[in-house]
Amino acid sequence: MIDLKAREFTPEAAGKMNFYLSAVDDRFRQPGMEPSIGLILCRSKNRVIAEYALRDVSKPIGVSGYVTKLVDSLPKALKGSVPTVAELEKGLAPDQLSRPTTK
Repeated sequence: MIDLKAREFTPEAAGKMNFYLSAVDDRFRQPGMEPSIGLILCRSKNRVIAEYALRDVSKPIGVSGYVTKLVDSLPKALKGSVPTVAELEKGLAPDQLSRPTTK
């Protein structure tokens, strides 16, 4: 189960994920199936807060941050080889899609 948060990680997110995993495993898990796992993706996280929030939780839950601008997170060597959002949008513009290609 993945919970995508548009904000910083909070201890409440760990409690909510624990609740969700308990409900899913109780209602849907079949004999022989492994327990569900949870992943909380947040804009940012404080490692110490995440560790304390998950310390006594017995269910497998992970917390990670995510990057909203892929191009900004690329290594310097690759930055020029990936198109910008504006370049991609220009290439997907309706007038660009309807033009026949000629050779």
